[in-house]
This record gives sequence, C-alpha cells and structure tokens, in this order.
Amino acid sequence: MSYRYKLFHLKDPYKLEGTDDLFVKAMKENCLYQYQHCPDYKRILDSFHFDINSLKTIDDLASLPFIPTLYFKHHELYSMSKKRMIVKATSSGTSSGIKSKIGFNAGSLLLAFAMVRKIFAYHHIWSLKPTHFIIFGYEPKRTNQTAISKTGYGFTFTAPPLSKDYAIRYIDGKYQVDLENIKNKLIKYSKGKAPVRTLGFPAYTYFLLRDMKEQGIFLKMPKGSMITIGGGWKQFYAEQIDKRAFYALVKEVLDIDEDHIIEFFGAVEHPILYTDCKAHHFHIPVYGRVIIRDVNTLKPVPNGQMGIINLLTPLVKSVPLLSICTDDIGILHDEKCACGLNTPYLEIVGRVGLSDIKTCTAGAEDLLKEMKI
Repeated sequence: MSYRYKLFHLKDPYKLEGTDDLFVKAMKENCLYQYQHCPDYKRILDSFHFDINSLKTIDDLASLPFIPTLYFKHHELYSMSKKRMIVKATSSGTSSGIKSKIGFNAGSLLLAFAMVRKIFAYHHIWSLKPTHFIIFGYEPKRTNQTAISKTGYGFTFTAPPLSKDYAIRYIDGKYQVDLENIKNKLIKYSKGKAPVRTLGFPAYTYFLLRDMKEQGIFLKMPKGSMITIGGGWKQFYAEQIDKRAFYALVKEVLDIDEDHIIEFFGAVEHPILYTDCKAHHFHIPVYGRVIIRDVNTLKPVPNGQMGIINLLTPLVKSVPLLSICTDDIGILHDEKCACGLNTPYLEIVGRVGLSDIKTCTAGAEDLLKEMKI
C-alpha cells in the first residue's frame, strides 16, 4: 500500500497531529514518480540541484521547488499518457484566454473522492433530503472544461437533486448571465418545503441579494437551505463587502442563518478541498500543507505573517502538482479556533498585483460588465 493511499484514507480529515511523517513520505514517493515520468519536471528539479532524498522532515518540504500557477497556464506538464486521464479540467484562463490544463487519472480521482467524502461528512454537507440546487456559475456544456463548471455540477450530487438552475446559461451559442431567472426560482422554491442549496461566486450571490433587497423582496427559504460560495471576490474588490455584512444580507433577504453559509477555497492546480468551519476559518486538512512565503525573498515566513501562499499535496499522480505557488496573499494562523479544531487555518487576504493573472472569476467579471453591474 502506497503512502499516498494511506494518507488519503486517514479517518479524521483534520487530525494533523502525528501525520507529518506520513505526509512527507507520500510527497517523496510522488516526487520520485514525477521525476521519473515527467521529463520537464525532472529538468525543473535538476535546474535547482534538488535531491529528492533530502525530503526527510516536514520542514524539508520548503526546499522542494515550487511551480507558480501561472507556469501551468503556459506549459503542459504530464507524467502519464493523456489516454489514462479520465477527467481533464482547466482554469478559466487569463485575459488572453490562456488556461491551465490539468488531467486526473483514475487513482487520483478515487483518492480525491475519499477526501471529499470525509470532509463533506465532517461539515455535514451530505444530505438524503431532496434539494433544489442553484449554481451561481456556468451551465454545464461539453466544450466547457473549466474546473469551476465541473465543481458546480458535482456539487449537485451532495443531495438528491430536485432541480438544477444555473446563473450563467448557455443561450444562442454563448454564455449569458441570467440573475433574473435565479431570483424567480428563489421566490418559487421559498413557497415549497424542499431545501435550497446554492454554490458559486460570492459576487453573483451578493449582486442578486442586493437587488432583491432594493426591490423589497424578502423570502423565508425552507428549513435546511444552505448558501455555499467559492472563488473569492478577486477582481470585484470595488463591490466586495465585509463577510459579516454578507452574512447579514443573506439572513435579511433569504432568512438563512450564518451557520448555514459555507465557503470553499481551492484551485485546479491544487485540488484539495478547503472548507470553512463554523467560525469561517479554512483549517488545513491532513491531505495538504501550506507554506507562506515572503513576497520579496520567497523564503518561508513564521505563522501569523502575511505572504504568498504555497500549497502542497501528493494527491495527483498524472501531473506534478506537489508544490504550487498561487497568486494569493494569505496568513497561516496558529491561534485556537472557536470551532474546536486545533489545526492551523488559512486566511486569504488578497492577490498579487500581476496583470497577466486572472482566475475563474475573470470570465464572470466580463459577463457582469455586459450587464453593467
């Protein structure tokens, strides 16, 4: 049994204590595989004169050469044939349409599902009650390979789906934002007994709720309804509101309490699921580790200090995603959390000011501009 398999089959997704040795062994194991099967990754490690055998402790992982997410938007790195990749996913691309292209083989997908199953169970996201799903994202289409689209569709299986409605619909050969339809669906579903679950960009959710409040539309969603968001505000800083104000707006317009609002964080280049706790903190699960690096020197900084977020995981075997550096700025906190978890948690502060970097919200931003939002 591989160390990677053992790591992703640990029972408790947040019990980091005592797992560092297993995590390092899984990283070393995967790193060796990538080195032997991905010539470009081998050249990257060799250019840094990196010795895989030097990975012995959790602190040694900081010396593993990381790859910026932007690199994947310009280069394809694969460690096996594309024919073995059951699922292919892309980021939504830069302003020039450049996207990261990632493929997942069967083994990686099975481990990813084991992770999702346990994290969703911990946060009580699985449900057997028939549910209406509203996705503030793209309607699925075969030509749309973006990870955000696949994630939104996959989320509709967390409960038996009664309906699936999308805020960005494919109409007349192109994607168009249709928040008016979502508003009408919310009004309709509020009159029934089946819970409603949303997922998607917080900006979309906010714009719709803001407009509903201005129109004097206040609903009481059925018991068990849930608001989930992901992707962050990114380019919508001008419209971004404080989290507490957002929670208050959800309560005022939909009558959904704060403990039924959940946020996710992740990236196609780092497919580990970060789910906020009851105190709305992104605790680090056993399947990944986070290093915060100084924005100038790229050296690791102590917990509590701000820097660029470096994400690590041995999950994927088909692509060398062991250590990637995002364009996000964050802080890793050690202080005790009100939810009871003792593991460090990640605070997302903002983004690096690189004009070429645009995330999954980029396309959504352009659509919103067309609507003059």
